[in-house]
Amino acid sequence: MKEELIARVVQVLRINMSWMTWNLFLAFIPLALSVWLFRIKRGGTWLWWLGFLVFYAFLPNAPYLLTDVIHLIDDIRMIQSIWMITLVLIPVYLLVILGGFEAYVISLINWGYYLHRIGKSQWIWRFELLTHFLCAVGVYWGRFLRFNSWDFITQPDAVLTKGVEEILGKQPLVIIAITFVVLAGLYWIMKRVTLSLSQPDSKIGINSGRANSNTPNV
Repeated sequence: MKEELIARVVQVLRINMSWMTWNLFLAFIPLALSVWLFRIKRGGTWLWWLGFLVFYAFLPNAPYLLTDVIHLIDDIRMIQSIWMITLVLIPVYLLVILGGFEAYVISLINWGYYLHRIGKSQWIWRFELLTHFLCAVGVYWGRFLRFNSWDFITQPDAVLTKGVEEILGKQPLVIIAITFVVLAGLYWIMKRVTLSLSQPDSKIGINSGRANSNTPNV
């Protein structure tokens, strides 16, 4: 019985490993781009703006991992062992989901760092809220309409027509609004944790609403 249970857990993890790895890879693309765009490269060139557009196209993939918790429900039903679920399954999901969302947090911190560097610190919190909204729309498109980031290139007409048409309904707007609140709340918490761990002796960068304390030093 124990061997059968372990074999079932291994099977579940093996099945999940493919989509977990792929989704994490997609989540780390905007993180890598944020380092290049906002920490290394100087803006203004056509290549920078192209990278900026790609950055925003892929950014929803990071918070999208929060919605992958739906797979956890199916896995729990399959394993049916409180110990395996608590000690193996849930920690794996937490690691993957938190990893993806932390990529989102650091990407926006890097974006804020760039805005501070060019003297636009007062715009940081506004761009953060705008980004949360855009990513909430992107998460809805990805989860419910099954659009991918590269669909902006392969089928832009479908994204602009079906995507926009779908989000104008009452139910999609409610889902997007809830997603926006969740993203904004989790980001507010994780940003403070991240900045505290990277700069434990500094309060700089935590209060995005204040122009004189917006340097995300990470």
